[in-house]
Amino acid sequence: MTDAEHETKKRFSCIPRYIFNGITDITAGFLEQSGIKFLMVDLDNTIAAYDEHVLSEEIAHWLKDIKSSGVELFLISNSTRIKRVKSFSVSTGIAFINKANKPSPKSLFRAMETAGFDCGVSALAGDQVFTDALAANRAGVVSIIIRPKKFTNPFLRLRYMFEVPFRVMCKNKTGNIRATM
Repeated sequence: MTDAEHETKKRFSCIPRYIFNGITDITAGFLEQSGIKFLMVDLDNTIAAYDEHVLSEEIAHWLKDIKSSGVELFLISNSTRIKRVKSFSVSTGIAFINKANKPSPKSLFRAMETAGFDCGVSALAGDQVFTDALAANRAGVVSIIIRPKKFTNPFLRLRYMFEVPFRVMCKNKTGNIRATM
C-alpha cells in the first residue's frame, strides 16, 4: 500500500486518535504536548447535555484554562437550533458554526480558515464516533472522543453502543475509560 493509499484509508476511519472520559480531562498540557493550537469542540453532549442551556461551572472553568493557555477554541455543532448554539457562543466568547453536517469535513476546513490555522495544529473533540471522529479524520486533524455527558433517550444509547468497537480500537485512551456505554 502506498503512503497516499494509507493516508486515504486513515482519513475514512471512525477510530479516534484519543479518548478521554470527559472534555475537562483534555488539559492544556496535553494540547501543548500534542502540538494542538486550535481546538474545535462539539456542543451537544460534549460541553453541554442536550437539555442544558447554561454551561456548568466546571466547563466554564475548563474553557477559561484552555483559552488562557493560548489554544484557540471554536464550536462546531450539527445542531439546527441556532439560538442555542449562539447563546453558548456569546456566553463563552467562542466563534461557532452550526448545521456543520459532520461527518463532512467542510465545516472543519471553514473553521480553520476563519481562525487562520491548518490541519497540523488542529483537533476536534466530540462525543460521537460516526460524526465527530470521522469528520476529524476526514479533515486530517486530531480526533478526540469523550464519553457523552448524558444519555437522554434510548436511541442515543443504541447509537453509542454501535460505536463501542471503534472506541475499543483506539490505542490512546486516557484515564479510566470503559469500553462499554
